[in-house]
Amino acid sequence: MKKKLLGALLGVTLAAGLIAGCSAPAKENSNGAQSPSAKARTLSEIKDSGTIKIGVFSDKNPFGYVDANGKIQGYDVYYGKRLAKDLLGSEDKVEFVYVEAASRVEYLKSAKVDVILANFTVTDERKDQVDFALPYMKVALGVVSPDDKLIKDAAELNGKTLIVVKGTTAETYFSQNHPEIKLLKFDEYQEAYDALADGRGDAFSTDNTEVLAWAIQNKGFTVGIESIGNTDTIAAAVQKGNTELLDWINEDIKTLGKEQFFHKNFEETLKPVYGDEIDPENLVVEGGQV
Repeated sequence: MKKKLLGALLGVTLAAGLIAGCSAPAKENSNGAQSPSAKARTLSEIKDSGTIKIGVFSDKNPFGYVDANGKIQGYDVYYGKRLAKDLLGSEDKVEFVYVEAASRVEYLKSAKVDVILANFTVTDERKDQVDFALPYMKVALGVVSPDDKLIKDAAELNGKTLIVVKGTTAETYFSQNHPEIKLLKFDEYQEAYDALADGRGDAFSTDNTEVLAWAIQNKGFTVGIESIGNTDTIAAAVQKGNTELLDWINEDIKTLGKEQFFHKNFEETLKPVYGDEIDPENLVVEGGQV
């Protein structure tokens, strides 16, 4: 009887251990960052599959968005297609995966994508989570608001509601530097712009390049604060430790710089939106050299 009872208890303990093991959170490495929940594909595995998976935005015009014909377009998408061509021989050998700002790191950790090209600003906090390639763009934060209640300074937002998207540098900057400003947070960019248009917030902040483009396309709104916070860089990101893929992307960035690829990208995808509002030299980075 005792042997049967002991066996039953051991069975329960073993089952509990298995369940706990299945649901255990990812372990932290020596830097305090969580280890990936799934191993990223190597460069050779990507080549063998014949397709590279790239995470992009689907609602951040003009960097990553779905157009009226249902096709994915934008500055990041243009680069993603070239990356696929240089690696696999054809720009058609890319699978674009739509991500949200707050899910970009998780999509790399869980190996749902090989690369993130979703207007990803390089920050020290993110460097603990992912590996960034050389930059291909410069950016700062901007603030857009209605013409009849134009916000020209951060002090004018005191007591007002500022719309931000979760997981963005705008959320981090205003949370840390202006706690007196009430933040209305959304998961998606389209939700944020709809909230601004509906008057649910007094202003919206994200990358200045994007709010400038949106204001040009939406009458009645102006970017009253064209630059706030630090000037940052945008770069491709891979799962932390995926050195082989990272090194390949960096070498490709250097090669693309020799042909001024990102200036061509600007002319094709951004100039039709901005016109002469933005000097490409204030945005484009060639060869990874800021």
